[in-house]
Amino acid sequence: MPAVKSLDDLKRIKAESLEKRQIKASAGQAQVTVAMGTCGIAAGARDTMKAILETIEADQLSGIVVTQTGCIGQCEHEPIVQVTLGEQPKVTYGKVTPERARQILKEHVVGGQVVKNLVVPA
Repeated sequence: MPAVKSLDDLKRIKAESLEKRQIKASAGQAQVTVAMGTCGIAAGARDTMKAILETIEADQLSGIVVTQTGCIGQCEHEPIVQVTLGEQPKVTYGKVTPERARQILKEHVVGGQVVKNLVVPA
């Protein structure tokens, strides 16, 4: 990150950050986040992430931002995948195997239908 030397620098950085956030939240944009803390990795999150990336590539899906995060504090549900479509509320899925990851991508991310039997209870 560049050093902030003036108020103008700070304003420019803020504007860039807000623009990036707006792009992610724009309608039609999907964000898929895989929890990759040590608990998630031990539960198979790497295989889940690999399945997501392979499915996106194989099916030539676009408009999907895939990110990873650390532990989100629900270790009993690992591997965890969170899906956000545009302005819709974030949906958290638990016990996501590679097969379930492919199902979530096809039904929720592409089809727009939440896979209710895989959602972590709030």
